[in-house]
Amino acid sequence: MASAHGNHSDYGDTWTGHVPPVPFEEYSERYSAFFKMRRENGVIELRLHTDDGPYIHNWAAHNAWSRVWQDVGNDPGNQVLIITATGDSWFRGDTDKTWQKPIADEEPDYIFQQTHDGWKLIESFVGNLDIPTIAAVNGPGIHTEFALLCDITLAVEEADFMDPHFLAGSAPGDGQALVLQALMGTKRAAYHIYGGKPIPARTALELGIVSDVLPREQLLDRAWELAEFIMQRPRFARWATHNILARPWKKLVAEDFGFHISQQMLSTVASKELIPIRSLIADAGARKIW
Repeated sequence: MASAHGNHSDYGDTWTGHVPPVPFEEYSERYSAFFKMRRENGVIELRLHTDDGPYIHNWAAHNAWSRVWQDVGNDPGNQVLIITATGDSWFRGDTDKTWQKPIADEEPDYIFQQTHDGWKLIESFVGNLDIPTIAAVNGPGIHTEFALLCDITLAVEEADFMDPHFLAGSAPGDGQALVLQALMGTKRAAYHIYGGKPIPARTALELGIVSDVLPREQLLDRAWELAEFIMQRPRFARWATHNILARPWKKLVAEDFGFHISQQMLSTVASKELIPIRSLIADAGARKIW
């Protein structure tokens, strides 16, 4: 039977042939190389990491993200989501390790998989997580689009937000530009995207990109405080409120995201180079993105 917080539901005695969702114990282990997961009283926390340190971008994680959102969303024991990262950065990487060669030199199936993964990680985030979502952005880094797609986005003072694709010679189509356009307006977004300009946390708050800016030591506590406050309300109220708040994102992703990501992949493949001008990413390196 379902617990008070719906941590597990067994309808096998009621629905002949019922196939239960993947249990927390299974998927938390399956994705443990990319996320540390914990769950208390219906609140699930996903913490990005690499070897229990700051997350370093890799294509295995990129491929897994959409399935993480699906398994978390399918589990009725998850009723509020907190997503955060490890250490003092949201996201790190190394361009030489991430891209071994220009994607134009890859086989068609590889290019298709890259496109599919990028598409589904956004589509699944807005489509499969029918629960209140809270992001706790613990520092600078790229790929903050799914943090900004959360119902509530908290950030530390040191965090900033940017889309580095044009900076590195590609088109900004993975979701970050889409979110920035929606939250800060097309003119401001264009200025920051063309210029590769980071948006400091305090400025992000003023522009409506994030919900609040906090000292680092208060960030995760505040996220859990909000999650527990949300959990005090009836389940149908939580579910319906998230549906209302996430509706603009679902419409935007359905209408525009496919165009965005197809333009990014076209520009990436057509350039036939890894990074057209390597000096263009020097600023990103200084910011500890790469």
